[in-house]
Amino acid sequence: MEQSSDTQRDLAVCGHALAAGEKTRRAADGAHDPTPTPYFVLEDLLGTLDLTSDDHLLDVGCGAGRVLAYFVGAGLPGRVTGVELDERLAAEAAAWSVRYEQVRVVCASALDLPLAPYTHVYLFNPFDTPVLRAFLDKLEREAAGPVTLTHMSDNGEWPAYLGRVGWSMLREGTFDLPGEQGDCPQHFSVRRFVP
Repeated sequence: MEQSSDTQRDLAVCGHALAAGEKTRRAADGAHDPTPTPYFVLEDLLGTLDLTSDDHLLDVGCGAGRVLAYFVGAGLPGRVTGVELDERLAAEAAAWSVRYEQVRVVCASALDLPLAPYTHVYLFNPFDTPVLRAFLDKLEREAAGPVTLTHMSDNGEWPAYLGRVGWSMLREGTFDLPGEQGDCPQHFSVRRFVP
């Protein structure tokens, strides 16, 4: 059986596939099922951010760590932290990533994590709209400087950004993801917040 390109890239960095199909055990807390972002999407969204050695990316709802694997495999500069509410998924991401000094995994709610250290944030539909609003409120209060937020979602969370001061849209569009043909495309936006 031929392995997908995503699986091959997972194996090269993580030593095992970061498969989809997991179900969250934290739905009561507003968490959504984890979905690994395809590498071609990450190349388009994160590979074009012009990260520097001073930057620190936060992957909210990192699951088993596909964004972390992309960061390492692409040789991006700076640091990356994954925050994951589900203890089992956080342990999986921490286990494979421990050998990479620029990667850190935190098992916690993104609403409890101090956000000042981060210059970039990635969200792939990690939680429902009330939690997103609370996260954006927290980010606005704690940002130590400009923050670029990349958000992928097909669930219509864009109203959570309406009326917020200090935000600008850098780019937006859609992706048709493998296995979702005929389904609504995944919308993405890249926004900049300047406190």
